[in-house]
Amino acid sequence: MYPATHARTSPDKPAYIMADSGEVVTYGQLDRRSNRCAHLLWNLGLRPGDSIAIFLENHPRFLEICWAAQRSGLYYTAISSRLTAAEVAYIVGDCGAKAFFTSTSKIAVGAPAAAACPRLIGRYVLDGRSEVFTSYEDAVASLPSEPIANEREGADMLYSSGTTGVPKGVKVALLDVPAGTPNALVAFVGGLYGVDPQSVYLSPAPLYHAAPLRFNMTVHRLGGTTVIMEHFDALRSLELIEKYRVSHSQWVPTMFVRMLKLPPAERNVFDVSSLRVAIHAAAPCPVPVKEQMIEWWGPILFEYYGGTEGNGLCAINSHDWLAHKGSVGRPVLGEVHIVGDDGTEQPAGEAGTVYFASGNRFEYHNDPEKTRQAYNDKGWSTLGDVGYVDEEGFLYLTDRKAFMIISGGVNIYPQEAENVLVTHPRVADVAVFGIPHEELGEEVKAVVQPMDMNEAGPALESELLSWCQGRLAKIKCPRSIDFEAELPRHPTGKLYKRLLRDRYWADRTTRIG
Repeated sequence: MYPATHARTSPDKPAYIMADSGEVVTYGQLDRRSNRCAHLLWNLGLRPGDSIAIFLENHPRFLEICWAAQRSGLYYTAISSRLTAAEVAYIVGDCGAKAFFTSTSKIAVGAPAAAACPRLIGRYVLDGRSEVFTSYEDAVASLPSEPIANEREGADMLYSSGTTGVPKGVKVALLDVPAGTPNALVAFVGGLYGVDPQSVYLSPAPLYHAAPLRFNMTVHRLGGTTVIMEHFDALRSLELIEKYRVSHSQWVPTMFVRMLKLPPAERNVFDVSSLRVAIHAAAPCPVPVKEQMIEWWGPILFEYYGGTEGNGLCAINSHDWLAHKGSVGRPVLGEVHIVGDDGTEQPAGEAGTVYFASGNRFEYHNDPEKTRQAYNDKGWSTLGDVGYVDEEGFLYLTDRKAFMIISGGVNIYPQEAENVLVTHPRVADVAVFGIPHEELGEEVKAVVQPMDMNEAGPALESELLSWCQGRLAKIKCPRSIDFEAELPRHPTGKLYKRLLRDRYWADRTTRIG
């Protein structure tokens, strides 16, 4: 259950292939390169429990750095390549990273981010040189390609935004076990989806997301080959399935929508008969979209529901979904409980907060209060989602946690945009939330109470959009702004955001796109 094992038995077998460039990295190369990087980290003084940060596009050396940390007992934080320098610097500082990795294509953001983090003892740039960064290639060139002594299992520590408006790292305890010890995801991916050394897995999403990162590394543990797209393109995805005889893949619903919108004469040209399993998650898939995908690809769609926290997991195959349309499945990790506002467990068919019992424990790094709020007095944990189970135990989600927005499979918390917009001198109050979007599922909408309602209009909207985009990653900013003379706030200051949001979802039976 370790790339080093496959490097000994099949050194020339591709571990992964970069889709656009065609670059192939074999298991032998992945093993040697990750060993050199592990020695680099060890020589810096990093020891089990220490952290590194990775700010890269889908780069050919992304996974070797992850594997170096994984086999060294370190935490590794993959950071969204779409963030601003200030946002990157916050995560680097919060996770306690001692080493930072970026590339020449990201250095315009990576350089100021790293400069704002004085605790870093190693700063590395891929594909070039810089006055403030060490060349990664030069740094590892002369280091040993054999393993470091006493390799231990590390873990990712990935960040998702919180209701406080700043990202929070999801941290699990390191187990202090030898590198290569199988984890729960190995059993899940190998057992439920049948991934084995003959599998070819297509990965069309950014590697900084939890699912693509973890699934690619799990396929490597199992000895399969992954095909990594530098950027998602609907037509290109179909080409790659045919070219590499892809057997397994993972998607978000937005990708399904874009493939389905291709002209039939274009998409039906490609042979996708090699696909045995098409996994999807990150956002609930609209029922009509999933129906069309099953009609096109056959009953090979597998959905799961879980979070970066890893506290529980539900899964469903196509046959069960067709009998329970809209469900995200039954638990395969942990037990699902639906809890009402009064703390009592709800019967089948009654909605409440979704909790998992008997799952993995986690904490939000540097936020004990948020960690405490994730658990109830029984020790069950929640991601904050709302839903119900039917008589057969299938889970259905009906609302988002704390108005979190999922746009194109990306989690967006509105507090960050609200905090930026409300600082504009012409804004008195603001609410940000998700509204329906045919392709993305949800898009970000702002409703602003201007200081002077007479100024409301297209010119102020344009000014506020620019204001936000200059301070936050564009994906977190509203796509459009409406104006209200007064937002519905309680005298205590609580904003009744639902009263605003419900206007845009009036014809929907759930709060999910």
